[in-house]
Amino acid sequence: MISEMREKLGKEIEALTYELNITLPRAIATAVEMGDLRENSEYKAALERQQFVQARLGQLRQRLSKLAQIDLTQIPTDKCGLGSRVVVEDQQTKSTETYSLVFGDSVEFEEGHVSMGSPIGRALVGKGVGDDIILKLPAMTRRLRIVELVTIHQGAVE
Repeated sequence: MISEMREKLGKEIEALTYELNITLPRAIATAVEMGDLRENSEYKAALERQQFVQARLGQLRQRLSKLAQIDLTQIPTDKCGLGSRVVVEDQQTKSTETYSLVFGDSVEFEEGHVSMGSPIGRALVGKGVGDDIILKLPAMTRRLRIVELVTIHQGAVE
């Protein structure tokens, strides 16, 4: 999971770096050739995009740095943690749901990803198979039981 995240971030950094160093300077040069920069919307748009790309690159590099600092030996092999795929059973309805615990910026809701900082993520962290979880939500309280757990060490999150 972590290597896939590094690869994804690396690709985005590469694309944004190309845009920052090649595409945007061309756009700015073209806009400058058009003349009066005070009323040149293309010039202003290119500068705004340049600022956005620079900020996003900073965020991505920071995230990549944090990924490099993750010590997999600190993530439990038998409890929910980063990268775990967890199947829970709602104690009231007996229906099951599958969640994958990921970083906040890696969330794909359609794939069942939940951030570790979300209410369900915080409730799951540190729990194991058979543990009951009380999830207090604004509208209701849910009682869940962990029925299956695959950790990052077992290759949980696809």
